[in-house]
Amino acid sequence: MALPVKEQAKYWGVTITAFLVALWFLGDVILPFVLGGAIAYVLDPIADRLQKLHLSRIVSVAIITLVAALIFILLVLLVIPTLIQQTAALIDTAPALFNQLQTALTDRFPQLLDADSTIRQQLITIGNSIQSKGGELVNGLLSSALGLINVVILLVVVPVVAFYLLLDWDNMTAKIDDMLPRDHAPVVRRLATQIDTTLASFIRGQGTVCLILGSYYAVALMLAGLNFGLVVGFVAGLISFIPYVGALVGGVLAIGLALFQFWGNPLMIGLIAGIFAVGQFLEGNILTPKLVGNSVGLHPVWLLFALSVFGSLFGFVGMLVAVPVAAVIGVLARYGIEKYKDSRLYRGLSDD
Repeated sequence: MALPVKEQAKYWGVTITAFLVALWFLGDVILPFVLGGAIAYVLDPIADRLQKLHLSRIVSVAIITLVAALIFILLVLLVIPTLIQQTAALIDTAPALFNQLQTALTDRFPQLLDADSTIRQQLITIGNSIQSKGGELVNGLLSSALGLINVVILLVVVPVVAFYLLLDWDNMTAKIDDMLPRDHAPVVRRLATQIDTTLASFIRGQGTVCLILGSYYAVALMLAGLNFGLVVGFVAGLISFIPYVGALVGGVLAIGLALFQFWGNPLMIGLIAGIFAVGQFLEGNILTPKLVGNSVGLHPVWLLFALSVFGSLFGFVGMLVAVPVAAVIGVLARYGIEKYKDSRLYRGLSDD
Protein backbone atom coordinates (compact mmCIF):
# COMPACT_ATOMS: atom_id res chain seq x y z
CA MET A 1 0.00 0.00 0.00
CA ALA A 2 1.39 3.39 -1.05
CA LEU A 3 2.08 6.09 1.53
CA PRO A 4 -0.48 8.90 1.81
CA VAL A 5 0.29 12.07 -0.11
CA LYS A 6 0.95 14.02 3.10
CA GLU A 7 3.54 11.46 4.22
CA GLN A 8 5.24 11.52 0.82
CA ALA A 9 5.32 15.32 0.84
CA LYS A 10 6.88 15.27 4.30
CA TYR A 11 9.68 12.91 3.26
CA TRP A 12 10.40 14.79 0.05
CA GLY A 13 10.36 18.09 1.94
CA VAL A 14 12.88 16.80 4.46
CA THR A 15 15.11 15.55 1.63
CA ILE A 16 15.05 18.87 -0.22
CA THR A 17 15.70 20.81 3.00
CA ALA A 18 18.65 18.58 3.86
CA PHE A 19 20.06 19.10 0.36
CA LEU A 20 19.81 22.90 0.63
CA VAL A 21 21.30 22.95 4.13
CA ALA A 22 24.22 20.78 3.03
CA LEU A 23 24.75 23.04 0.02
CA TRP A 24 24.75 26.10 2.28
CA PHE A 25 27.22 24.82 4.89
CA LEU A 26 29.42 22.56 2.75
CA GLY A 27 29.59 24.59 -0.47
CA ASP A 28 33.38 24.94 -0.64
CA VAL A 29 33.96 21.41 0.65
CA ILE A 30 31.78 19.67 -1.92
CA LEU A 31 33.01 21.78 -4.86
CA PRO A 32 35.58 19.20 -6.05
CA PHE A 33 32.97 16.43 -5.80
CA VAL A 34 30.37 18.43 -7.74
CA LEU A 35 32.94 19.17 -10.44
CA GLY A 36 34.04 15.54 -10.53
CA GLY A 37 30.45 14.35 -10.81
CA ALA A 38 29.74 16.81 -13.63
CA ILE A 39 32.83 15.66 -15.53
CA ALA A 40 31.88 12.01 -15.07
CA TYR A 41 28.33 12.70 -16.30
CA VAL A 42 29.62 14.45 -19.43
CA LEU A 43 32.15 11.71 -20.25
CA ASP A 44 29.94 8.68 -19.52
CA PRO A 45 28.53 8.43 -23.10
CA ILE A 46 32.09 8.34 -24.46
CA ALA A 47 32.97 5.50 -22.11
CA ASP A 48 29.82 3.64 -23.18
CA ARG A 49 30.76 4.01 -26.85
CA LEU A 50 34.26 2.71 -26.19
CA GLN A 51 32.72 -0.28 -24.41
CA LYS A 52 30.71 -1.02 -27.54
CA LEU A 53 34.05 -1.41 -29.30
CA HIS A 54 34.66 -4.40 -27.01
CA LEU A 55 36.87 -2.50 -24.56
CA SER A 56 36.48 -3.06 -20.86
CA ARG A 57 35.14 -0.28 -18.67
CA ILE A 58 38.46 0.33 -16.94
CA VAL A 59 40.35 0.47 -20.26
CA SER A 60 37.77 2.92 -21.64
CA VAL A 61 38.07 5.16 -18.59
CA ALA A 62 41.88 4.98 -18.74
CA ILE A 63 41.88 6.10 -22.39
CA ILE A 64 39.53 9.00 -21.59
CA THR A 65 41.71 10.00 -18.63
CA LEU A 66 44.90 10.05 -20.72
CA VAL A 67 43.30 12.13 -23.48
CA ALA A 68 41.81 14.55 -20.94
CA ALA A 69 45.18 14.90 -19.18
CA LEU A 70 46.90 15.66 -22.50
CA ILE A 71 44.30 18.32 -23.37
CA PHE A 72 44.63 19.87 -19.91
CA ILE A 73 48.43 20.04 -20.18
CA LEU A 74 48.17 21.73 -23.60
CA LEU A 75 45.70 24.27 -22.21
CA VAL A 76 47.93 25.06 -19.23
CA LEU A 77 51.02 25.48 -21.41
CA LEU A 78 49.55 27.26 -24.43
CA VAL A 79 46.15 28.87 -23.80
CA ILE A 80 45.70 29.84 -20.14
CA PRO A 81 48.86 32.00 -19.78
CA THR A 82 47.97 33.95 -22.95
CA LEU A 83 44.39 34.36 -21.78
CA ILE A 84 45.49 35.74 -18.39
CA GLN A 85 48.03 38.04 -20.04
CA GLN A 86 45.50 39.45 -22.53
CA THR A 87 42.87 39.92 -19.82
CA ALA A 88 45.27 41.90 -17.64
CA ALA A 89 46.40 43.94 -20.66
CA LEU A 90 42.79 44.70 -21.65
CA ILE A 91 42.02 45.91 -18.12
CA ASP A 92 45.09 48.14 -18.13
CA THR A 93 44.26 49.48 -21.59
CA ALA A 94 40.63 50.31 -20.78
CA PRO A 95 41.33 53.91 -19.63
CA ALA A 96 43.33 54.59 -22.81
CA LEU A 97 40.51 53.25 -24.95
CA PHE A 98 38.03 55.53 -23.25
CA ASN A 99 40.43 58.44 -23.69
CA GLN A 100 40.52 57.71 -27.42
CA LEU A 101 36.73 57.57 -27.46
CA GLN A 102 36.64 60.87 -25.63
CA THR A 103 39.04 62.42 -28.17
CA ALA A 104 37.01 61.14 -31.12
CA LEU A 105 33.77 62.50 -29.64
CA THR A 106 35.45 65.79 -28.81
CA ASP A 107 36.55 66.25 -32.42
CA ARG A 108 33.06 65.55 -33.73
CA PHE A 109 30.90 66.98 -30.92
CA PRO A 110 33.01 69.58 -29.10
CA GLN A 111 30.03 71.20 -27.41
CA LEU A 112 29.12 67.92 -25.67
CA LEU A 113 32.55 67.19 -24.24
CA ASP A 114 33.95 70.40 -22.87
CA ALA A 115 36.04 70.31 -19.72
CA ASP A 116 33.05 70.46 -17.39
CA SER A 117 30.58 68.31 -19.33
CA THR A 118 28.87 65.39 -17.67
CA ILE A 119 29.60 63.00 -20.56
CA ARG A 120 33.35 63.65 -20.36
CA GLN A 121 33.43 63.08 -16.63
CA GLN A 122 31.42 59.88 -16.99
CA LEU A 123 33.77 58.50 -19.65
CA ILE A 124 36.77 59.18 -17.41
CA THR A 125 34.99 57.58 -14.47
CA ILE A 126 34.03 54.50 -16.49
CA GLY A 127 37.58 53.96 -17.71
CA ASN A 128 39.09 54.31 -14.26
CA SER A 129 36.40 52.08 -12.74
CA ILE A 130 37.04 49.31 -15.25
CA GLN A 131 40.75 49.47 -14.52
CA SER A 132 40.35 49.46 -10.74
CA LYS A 133 37.48 46.98 -10.53
CA GLY A 134 39.02 44.74 -13.17
CA GLY A 135 42.29 44.72 -11.28
CA GLU A 136 40.49 43.93 -8.05
CA LEU A 137 38.61 41.11 -9.79
CA VAL A 138 41.77 39.56 -11.23
CA ASN A 139 43.59 39.88 -7.91
CA GLY A 140 40.61 38.39 -6.08
CA LEU A 141 40.42 35.45 -8.46
CA LEU A 142 44.13 34.84 -8.21
CA SER A 143 44.10 35.01 -4.42
CA SER A 144 40.97 32.88 -3.88
CA ALA A 145 40.66 30.48 -6.80
CA LEU A 146 44.36 30.06 -7.45
CA GLY A 147 45.56 29.70 -3.88
CA LEU A 148 47.94 26.84 -3.38
CA ILE A 149 45.54 24.71 -1.35
CA ASN A 150 42.63 25.24 -3.75
CA VAL A 151 44.81 24.43 -6.74
CA VAL A 152 46.02 21.21 -5.14
CA ILE A 153 42.46 20.22 -4.29
CA LEU A 154 41.12 20.96 -7.76
CA LEU A 155 44.02 19.36 -9.60
CA VAL A 156 44.15 16.22 -7.46
CA VAL A 157 40.72 15.59 -5.96
CA VAL A 158 38.59 16.48 -9.00
CA PRO A 159 40.32 14.08 -11.44
CA VAL A 160 40.32 11.28 -8.85
CA VAL A 161 36.61 11.78 -8.08
CA ALA A 162 35.78 11.97 -11.79
CA PHE A 163 37.81 8.81 -12.52
CA TYR A 164 36.12 6.66 -9.89
CA LEU A 165 32.62 8.00 -10.57
CA LEU A 166 33.08 7.39 -14.29
CA LEU A 167 34.40 3.90 -13.59
CA ASP A 168 31.40 2.96 -11.42
CA TRP A 169 28.74 5.09 -13.15
CA ASP A 170 26.66 2.22 -14.51
CA ASN A 171 26.79 0.34 -11.20
CA MET A 172 25.75 3.44 -9.25
CA THR A 173 22.78 4.16 -11.50
CA ALA A 174 21.70 0.50 -11.28
CA LYS A 175 21.84 0.60 -7.47
CA ILE A 176 19.87 3.84 -7.34
CA ASP A 177 17.26 2.33 -9.64
CA ASP A 178 17.05 -0.72 -7.37
CA MET A 179 16.29 1.54 -4.38
CA LEU A 180 13.36 3.36 -6.02
CA PRO A 181 9.96 2.95 -4.34
CA ARG A 182 8.27 0.13 -6.21
CA ASP A 183 4.93 1.92 -6.49
CA HIS A 184 6.50 4.96 -8.13
CA ALA A 185 9.46 3.39 -9.95
CA PRO A 186 7.97 3.65 -13.50
CA VAL A 187 7.08 7.33 -13.04
CA VAL A 188 10.45 8.14 -11.46
CA ARG A 189 12.28 6.37 -14.31
CA ARG A 190 10.27 8.32 -16.90
CA LEU A 191 10.97 11.63 -15.18
CA ALA A 192 14.64 10.74 -14.72
CA THR A 193 14.89 9.97 -18.45
CA GLN A 194 13.38 13.37 -19.29
CA ILE A 195 15.77 15.11 -16.88
CA ASP A 196 18.72 13.25 -18.41
CA THR A 197 17.57 14.22 -21.91
CA THR A 198 17.29 17.87 -20.88
CA LEU A 199 20.68 17.90 -19.17
CA ALA A 200 22.34 16.02 -22.02
CA SER A 201 20.92 18.46 -24.57
CA PHE A 202 22.14 21.44 -22.60
CA ILE A 203 25.40 20.35 -20.93
CA ARG A 204 26.74 18.09 -23.66
CA GLY A 205 25.06 19.70 -26.66
CA GLN A 206 25.11 23.39 -25.75
CA GLY A 207 28.46 22.97 -24.00
CA THR A 208 29.95 21.61 -27.22
CA VAL A 209 28.44 24.54 -29.14
CA CYS A 210 30.04 26.99 -26.69
CA LEU A 211 33.41 25.25 -27.00
CA ILE A 212 33.33 25.23 -30.81
CA LEU A 213 32.17 28.85 -31.09
CA GLY A 214 34.65 30.08 -28.49
CA SER A 215 37.52 28.33 -30.27
CA TYR A 216 36.36 29.65 -33.66
CA TYR A 217 36.03 33.25 -32.47
CA ALA A 218 39.36 33.21 -30.62
CA VAL A 219 41.35 31.67 -33.50
CA ALA A 220 39.66 33.77 -36.20
CA LEU A 221 40.09 37.06 -34.30
CA MET A 222 43.74 36.32 -33.50
CA LEU A 223 44.44 35.42 -37.15
CA ALA A 224 42.73 38.67 -38.16
CA GLY A 225 45.19 40.53 -35.95
CA LEU A 226 42.73 41.88 -33.39
CA ASN A 227 44.28 42.73 -30.05
CA PHE A 228 42.77 40.75 -27.17
CA GLY A 229 41.19 38.34 -29.68
CA LEU A 230 41.60 35.37 -27.33
CA VAL A 231 39.76 37.18 -24.52
CA VAL A 232 36.92 38.24 -26.83
CA GLY A 233 36.57 34.69 -28.18
CA PHE A 234 36.59 33.25 -24.66
CA VAL A 235 33.87 35.67 -23.51
CA ALA A 236 31.74 35.06 -26.62
CA GLY A 237 32.02 31.29 -26.26
CA LEU A 238 31.38 31.37 -22.51
CA ILE A 239 28.02 33.14 -22.83
CA SER A 240 26.92 31.34 -26.00
CA PHE A 241 24.74 29.07 -23.84
CA ILE A 242 22.18 31.88 -24.22
CA PRO A 243 21.13 31.80 -27.90
CA TYR A 244 22.45 34.76 -29.94
CA VAL A 245 23.75 36.59 -26.84
CA GLY A 246 27.30 35.29 -27.19
CA ALA A 247 27.59 36.48 -30.80
CA LEU A 248 25.92 39.80 -29.94
CA VAL A 249 28.08 40.65 -26.91
CA GLY A 250 31.26 39.30 -28.47
CA GLY A 251 30.52 41.10 -31.74
CA VAL A 252 29.95 44.44 -30.02
CA LEU A 253 33.15 44.03 -27.98
CA ALA A 254 35.22 42.92 -30.97
CA ILE A 255 33.92 45.61 -33.31
CA GLY A 256 34.44 48.24 -30.61
CA LEU A 257 38.07 47.15 -30.21
CA ALA A 258 38.47 47.00 -34.00
CA LEU A 259 37.26 50.59 -34.33
CA PHE A 260 40.10 51.74 -32.08
CA GLN A 261 42.74 49.47 -33.58
CA PHE A 262 41.79 49.69 -37.28
CA TRP A 263 40.30 53.19 -37.41
CA GLY A 264 40.38 54.34 -41.04
CA ASN A 265 40.59 50.78 -42.36
CA PRO A 266 36.98 49.74 -43.09
CA LEU A 267 38.14 46.47 -44.66
CA MET A 268 39.55 45.17 -41.37
CA ILE A 269 36.56 46.38 -39.39
CA GLY A 270 34.28 44.62 -41.88
CA LEU A 271 36.40 41.47 -41.54
CA ILE A 272 35.90 41.45 -37.74
CA ALA A 273 32.16 41.94 -38.21
CA GLY A 274 32.11 39.17 -40.83
CA ILE A 275 33.74 36.73 -38.41
CA PHE A 276 30.80 37.10 -36.02
CA ALA A 277 28.29 37.00 -38.87
CA VAL A 278 29.73 33.63 -39.95
CA GLY A 279 29.72 32.45 -36.33
CA GLN A 280 26.08 33.41 -35.97
CA PHE A 281 25.22 31.50 -39.16
CA LEU A 282 27.10 28.42 -37.94
CA GLU A 283 25.39 28.58 -34.53
CA GLY A 284 21.85 29.00 -35.83
CA ASN A 285 21.93 26.72 -38.88
CA ILE A 286 24.48 23.98 -38.20
CA LEU A 287 25.77 23.65 -34.62
CA THR A 288 22.61 24.16 -32.56
CA PRO A 289 20.29 22.02 -34.77
CA LYS A 290 22.84 19.20 -34.98
CA LEU A 291 24.22 19.15 -31.44
CA VAL A 292 21.36 20.47 -29.31
CA GLY A 293 18.19 19.70 -31.26
CA ASN A 294 14.98 21.60 -31.60
CA SER A 295 14.17 21.79 -27.90
CA VAL A 296 16.58 21.90 -24.98
CA GLY A 297 13.87 21.99 -22.33
CA LEU A 298 15.60 24.85 -20.48
CA HIS A 299 14.33 28.30 -21.37
CA PRO A 300 17.17 30.88 -21.33
CA VAL A 301 15.24 33.18 -18.97
CA TRP A 302 14.55 30.32 -16.54
CA LEU A 303 18.21 29.27 -16.73
CA LEU A 304 19.45 32.81 -16.03
CA PHE A 305 17.05 33.06 -13.09
CA ALA A 306 18.29 29.76 -11.64
CA LEU A 307 21.93 30.76 -12.08
CA SER A 308 21.31 34.13 -10.40
CA VAL A 309 19.39 32.70 -7.44
CA PHE A 310 21.66 29.73 -6.72
CA GLY A 311 24.78 31.77 -7.40
CA SER A 312 23.77 34.49 -4.92
CA LEU A 313 22.69 31.97 -2.27
CA PHE A 314 25.37 29.29 -2.55
CA GLY A 315 28.23 30.91 -4.50
CA PHE A 316 30.11 29.11 -7.25
CA VAL A 317 28.85 25.69 -6.18
CA GLY A 318 25.30 27.01 -6.45
CA MET A 319 25.95 28.04 -10.05
CA LEU A 320 27.23 24.54 -10.81
CA VAL A 321 24.12 22.84 -9.43
CA ALA A 322 21.76 25.48 -10.87
CA VAL A 323 21.54 23.79 -14.27
CA PRO A 324 20.56 20.28 -13.04
CA VAL A 325 18.21 21.77 -10.43
CA ALA A 326 16.59 23.94 -13.12
CA ALA A 327 16.20 20.84 -15.31
CA VAL A 328 14.61 18.87 -12.45
CA ILE A 329 12.18 21.69 -11.61
CA GLY A 330 11.31 22.13 -15.28
CA VAL A 331 10.54 18.43 -15.77
CA LEU A 332 8.54 18.26 -12.53
CA ALA A 333 6.60 21.38 -13.54
CA ARG A 334 5.70 19.84 -16.90
CA TYR A 335 4.67 16.62 -15.12
CA GLY A 336 2.50 18.64 -12.73
CA ILE A 337 0.85 20.44 -15.64
CA GLU A 338 0.25 17.09 -17.33
CA LYS A 339 -1.45 15.74 -14.20
CA TYR A 340 -3.42 18.95 -13.79
CA LYS A 341 -4.80 18.73 -17.33
CA ASP A 342 -5.76 15.13 -16.68
CA SER A 343 -7.60 16.02 -13.46
CA ARG A 344 -11.20 16.95 -12.83
CA LEU A 345 -10.07 20.37 -11.66
CA TYR A 346 -9.06 21.17 -15.25
CA ARG A 347 -11.63 19.11 -17.19
CA GLY A 348 -14.53 19.81 -14.87
CA LEU A 349 -17.57 17.56 -14.83
CA SER A 350 -18.10 17.55 -18.58
CA ASP A 351 -16.40 14.16 -19.02
CA ASP A 352 -18.51 12.44 -16.36
